[in-house]
Amino acid sequence: MIKETLENNGQGKLNDKKIEILKQNFPNCFTGDTLNFEKFKREINQDIDFSSEGYEMNFLGKNYAKYIADSIDTETVLVPNVENNSKPQNNKSENIYITGDNLEALKHLRKSYTSKVACCYIDPPYNTGGDDFAYNDNFKFTKKELQDALDIEEQEADRILNMTSSKSSSHSAWLTFMYPRLYLARELLKESGVIFISIDENEHSQLKLLCDDIFGEENFAGELIWKNSSKNDQDYISMQHEYIMFYVKDKKKNSGSWKEGKEGIDEINKAFAEFREKHGNDWEAIHQEALEWYKQFPESNPIYSSKHYSWMDERGVYFPDNISGPNYGQYRYDVIHPITGKVCKEPASGWRYPETTMKQRIKDGLVHFGKDETTVPNNKTYLNNTTLQSLSSVKYKDGRIASKQLTTLLGEKDIFTNPKDVDLTAMLIKATTQSSEENIILDFFAGSGTTAHSVMQLNANNEGDFKYIMVQINEPVKKDSVAERHGYKTIDEIGRERINRAAQVIKESTGADFDYGFKHYYAKALNENVIDQIKEFDPNLLASELEVEFDKETIITTWMNQDGHGLTPSVEEINLGGYIGYYVGDYLYLLDKGLSQQHIDTLLSQIVEDKNFNPTNVVLYGYNFTDFNVLTQLETNLKQLRNEEKSIEVSLIKRY
Repeated sequence: MIKETLENNGQGKLNDKKIEILKQNFPNCFTGDTLNFEKFKREINQDIDFSSEGYEMNFLGKNYAKYIADSIDTETVLVPNVENNSKPQNNKSENIYITGDNLEALKHLRKSYTSKVACCYIDPPYNTGGDDFAYNDNFKFTKKELQDALDIEEQEADRILNMTSSKSSSHSAWLTFMYPRLYLARELLKESGVIFISIDENEHSQLKLLCDDIFGEENFAGELIWKNSSKNDQDYISMQHEYIMFYVKDKKKNSGSWKEGKEGIDEINKAFAEFREKHGNDWEAIHQEALEWYKQFPESNPIYSSKHYSWMDERGVYFPDNISGPNYGQYRYDVIHPITGKVCKEPASGWRYPETTMKQRIKDGLVHFGKDETTVPNNKTYLNNTTLQSLSSVKYKDGRIASKQLTTLLGEKDIFTNPKDVDLTAMLIKATTQSSEENIILDFFAGSGTTAHSVMQLNANNEGDFKYIMVQINEPVKKDSVAERHGYKTIDEIGRERINRAAQVIKESTGADFDYGFKHYYAKALNENVIDQIKEFDPNLLASELEVEFDKETIITTWMNQDGHGLTPSVEEINLGGYIGYYVGDYLYLLDKGLSQQHIDTLLSQIVEDKNFNPTNVVLYGYNFTDFNVLTQLETNLKQLRNEEKSIEVSLIKRY
């Protein structure tokens, strides 16, 4: 089934796919609109000069990482979890969960989802020097193969092979691990897409340089500081925060204007309602009590940042805002204080509004006056009219909240440690995506499934139309861990169980109608015996036969995705006189043995007579079609088929 891939892998040259496109695929070679030609030449040069120097990020394994990202296709297949996918909540779902190496999964996704992902959030291993990260890839290059592919010396090939096979946790190893994954993630993002990445201090600096190299320095959108801990257990500086770094694919297609909802508004309105009940329309008394009430909140509490909303009138809570004119001296006139009857002090630059507008605002009660005319009046800016604010760079969110939430869902503490915060993740997704569009959210370090949970929460609150793609390697849980004692074998099992339980809770609590399910697939590697059989199989020999067969679901899933139909298409079964074909888009897949001339005749008749049946590609599973006479007849008939009414030409594609 993947004979072509096996034959092609190892034959590509570094940067084959980059030569024709400049800024779209080479943002790292530009400063603004200026092309760094020397850097561009190095990028597209097949004969890499390791002695050249310049201001750029270099590390052991960089060109190796580029090579496996761009020139090596996946040799895995996508195996559907038939039991999961056939359940009522899942069989029509457009959400996706892939279990397997995320590099292999990303290579599968690029075939159908390139430029379709709106937002990508990842929480990669932090490389603390402990058990969090150790690089060890499964590419079995010989020293000679690596020398030929990268045009490097034997010593350099030795160093790379040693690093990639020795479970290294060096900076170079971490960067070599991250580079191809981020490279592919960028391909998957739509032009307005955004990626945000959680990271701690150990690789923060390296990640910034790596993302500058891949996404382009000019597409850096900023970073958040997330204070999520109160630990005090380090010798020098106690690190109580981590970072979330943001890049857009193209700032020309994503202008920012990212907004978040102000937190604490409900609590403030509730407090002022109590003040009003106590003091009636004594606005000054309400103001004084509000000032005292705000004092209880530390800077880390979101309510603290709204403490200037300390006044109230019939319309609600407000703060006295600046009313001075933007253009010096443009509007100057007398404003009379409503109590003293005297002319109020005027702003130095004059009033913001023309006199008629100001009189109407005073009449409508939209101007705040001081006790007497010596205080400059102010605009009233109401809390409920300013529920959004620019995305702020500092977040205070105790990490224990997320852990407690997951404990409640899974029924036991520490099944998964250090999960990400659902509310924070949901807020960042909402802030950085266009809610009017259908948005695919990708997380290829899915862990406990926080991102999927956040997507469901957004959908339940009617805050957008979101679908998710989760990818998680089938990493075993630690021996004798809480997770193992509760029957979990791998991390992805925990994540999928969390998604199912979160879906149930959200549905019961909100009753919202949206897609709660997900399709599940495994990205599985072939064993060496199967690979050897595929390589040795010769379709031109009558006696040639493949002993190991792939199941039909795996073949059609892998091929549909390869042909751009994605992982959740609608598949129609076509009955060709007793032989079943599978019709997706303009592709007809013929997978089973037993195709006869009678079936071919039926196929040709349906193409001519059925106006709704328009396959332009007929794809055969070559191992099941060893009768040369039938194959020749099918190929000849399709070549001769010309239907003037439909204007269709049908191609025959044989795959092994």
